[in-house]
Amino acid sequence: QVQLVESGGGLVQPGGSLRLSCAASGRTFSGYAMGWYRQAPGKQRELVAVIHSGGNINYADSVKGRFTISRDNTKNTVYLQMNSLKPEDTAVYYCNAMGVFTNYWGQGTQVTVSS
Repeated sequence: QVQLVESGGGLVQPGGSLRLSCAASGRTFSGYAMGWYRQAPGKQRELVAVIHSGGNINYADSVKGRFTISRDNTKNTVYLQMNSLKPEDTAVYYCNAMGVFTNYWGQGTQVTVSS
């Protein structure tokens, strides 16, 4: 079992930055692909970024060049640095840990981009 706890969300003005953190506890962290997803009101949950256990990274087209995902396996933590935030980035952001046969989610953290 893996427990995921997100932090770092909040209210930010357009053009601002936030860094989300996701701390994992439980089983071996380094073997999981770690991802960030988001869900805006009335929309489906969508992938934002994922970093695989080997270090490969994928981003949604909408965040390329603005968001950076990273992981620190010594701290069992994955980060999402979000720059140049736009109102359309407003959503609940969820951390995800995916193994071969398992899939875990955090409780989510709200990000609101508004002036």
